Amino acid sequence: MKTLKVLSALLCYPQPEIQAALTEMIMALDEENRLPQSQCWAVQTLMNQMRRTDLMDLQESYIGLFDRGRALSLHLFEHLHGQSRDRGQAMVDLLETYRRHGFELSARELPDYLPLFLEYLAQRPVDEALSLLTDAMPVIALIGARLAERGSDYHVVFDALAALVGEPASIAEIRRQAATEGPDETVVNMDQIWEEEAVTFLANQGGCGINRPIPDAVQPVQWVPPPDSTRQSARSL
Repeated sequence: MKTLKVLSALLCYPQPEIQAALTEMIMALDEENRLPQSQCWAVQTLMNQMRRTDLMDLQESYIGLFDRGRALSLHLFEHLHGQSRDRGQAMVDLLETYRRHGFELSARELPDYLPLFLEYLAQRPVDEALSLLTDAMPVIALIGARLAERGSDYHVVFDALAALVGEPASIAEIRRQAATEGPDETVVNMDQIWEEEAVTFLANQGGCGINRPIPDAVQPVQWVPPPDSTRQSARSL
């Protein structure tokens, strides 16, 4: 599904190739026509804004939002399991799901990274992709609500995801939570937390941590098939 592929790319760390592909991405949304018109316009407005903004400013804004704290982390299991052992096992299970369908990660990133998850869904049959997206919507909606509370234009990407499958039944409570939360303690106490916690999972993924001061994944996210697989890898936009 091209729409999921576009939304995945928009949530990746901004790179020159993403900025150069924005016009093509707008065309892909129009061609597939899966989003309601209002949501499609909102996402296209974001893309036009990204096209006009200096790349370094985009990167600085991205890091400030998604890489300096846990409240807006794009790692889905961070919001479900925090630092518990359950998160490590959930990521192992998700990685096995990817591999079972013929994909291996080519980027140094944890498997619960939202752009990576969306890139995977973009390669699956539509009904399956939308079902899995529905399962993840409570967490996705919470991140989107927090972005909206902070006045970030990135919230339109999360609104678009909700438009594809519908908002979760708990959306009213999710919005109340986002509206009443205090400052992100992981930002307020960042230095102390980084000294006390050095948690990583899946060493074979290059040691990506929960909060990375400088994004080191190659973007946009791509996939490569294992040597014995006949399935094709996802092609970049």
